[in-house]
Amino acid sequence: MKLTSLKLVVIIAEAILEDRLLLEIKQLGAKGYTVSQVGGEGSRGVRTSQWERKNSKIETVVSSEVAEDILTCLAEKYFSDYAVIVYLHDVGVSRGEKYI
Repeated sequence: MKLTSLKLVVIIAEAILEDRLLLEIKQLGAKGYTVSQVGGEGSRGVRTSQWERKNSKIETVVSSEVAEDILTCLAEKYFSDYAVIVYLHDVGVSRGEKYI
């Protein structure tokens, strides 16, 4: 089976940003995504209020170019004011044509 080399972009952000981030990544070229609700601790600490939602983890498989566009966009618009982290994985994907 032939695999296509792509990037898995993983975004972990405040849940309040979820809809905006999904719109951004789709506008930048993502064909689909997976969203999970996650918790954890980072540089901004642990959320202490029981009323606050967990963080959103958004995963999307895209080309290298789209991955770079997503990273640039999120860095410029969100990193300074929100708890957002983005990281990439190199992945080999079957049916790669679905993602580009």
